Amino acid sequence: MFAAATKSFVKQVGDGGRLVPVPSLSEADKYQPLSLVVKKKRCFLFPRYKFTSTPFTLKDILLGDREISAGISSYQLLNYEDESDVSLYGRRGNHIVNDVGINVSGSDSVAVKASFGVVTKHEVEVSTLLKEITTRKINCDHSLVRQSRSSRKAVLCVVMESIRTTRQCSLSVHAGIRGESMRFHFMDEQNPRGRDKAIVFPAHTTIAFSVFELFIYLDGVFELCVTSVSKGGFEREETATFALFYRLRNILFERNRRVMDAISRSQLYLDDLVSDFYDKPLSMTDISLKEGTHIRVNLLNHNIPKGPCILCGMGNYKRETVYGCFQCSVDGQKYVRLHAVPCFDIWHKRMK
Repeated sequence: MFAAATKSFVKQVGDGGRLVPVPSLSEADKYQPLSLVVKKKRCFLFPRYKFTSTPFTLKDILLGDREISAGISSYQLLNYEDESDVSLYGRRGNHIVNDVGINVSGSDSVAVKASFGVVTKHEVEVSTLLKEITTRKINCDHSLVRQSRSSRKAVLCVVMESIRTTRQCSLSVHAGIRGESMRFHFMDEQNPRGRDKAIVFPAHTTIAFSVFELFIYLDGVFELCVTSVSKGGFEREETATFALFYRLRNILFERNRRVMDAISRSQLYLDDLVSDFYDKPLSMTDISLKEGTHIRVNLLNHNIPKGPCILCGMGNYKRETVYGCFQCSVDGQKYVRLHAVPCFDIWHKRMK
């Protein structure tokens, strides 16, 4: 009966689909802000999830003894009084009959009256909590974390808001028949024994709550899924391996792309130099044959090994040569390696 009343409350109040009815009166005190609950999908035939309470709070599974400083604000939400009749042939009516166990023989409906009075909403300061958890980690050896991780369908959630009553409340269910001129007839004087039932529960009872899912990484770092788009869960070892593989692959692809771009730019520069060299008359470019100019030499004759040309041998493609010039020096080196044609003449034309 309590579950039927809380479901009716959530259906009428709504909250964009985030509000969850408390399933049992005996567990109502376990759905307080910052408490942990386990969200688990029943099976593929039932799209709705099942929420199971736990005896732990978020602080219990965090490393360290520091308290969570995020505050909890509260305000009055509404005054809730509801009286409705439910057909026994519907799913909700079947749930009510199973919950309360009343005698429904000769009846086609049950009347449900819920008097919650003024209810209050208590919610965690999300911005403060998000700032604090950036420096905190979850203890992955905690029993609740280990057991939840072992189940592929379980997701750990944090209660972010709860809706509570402010006074002693009552729930009553009465079996009867629908009248022709009235919405529903209570036939108290004709009712056989056991056709009605009522319960009273104390003030400050939680009747609904909402949660944020947790996504927990292998190293204990975690995130609060503050939107319905993001999903909670656990990072699996195989998932982390694939993520590392794709990250390394992307790094290699990016590095190769940069190398190819650099090669392309250097090739274009070299092509421009060569084109510029061959486009000029020989008398203007072959300055190495003029009197008093620098002379090509074979560096091997001077015990200098083969090496990259200073013009076209830089970069990833090492274009090497045995020729050079002793009259030129670069970076303290008393010679410069240059291809005989055309790098030697291009170099000295630029230097001149």
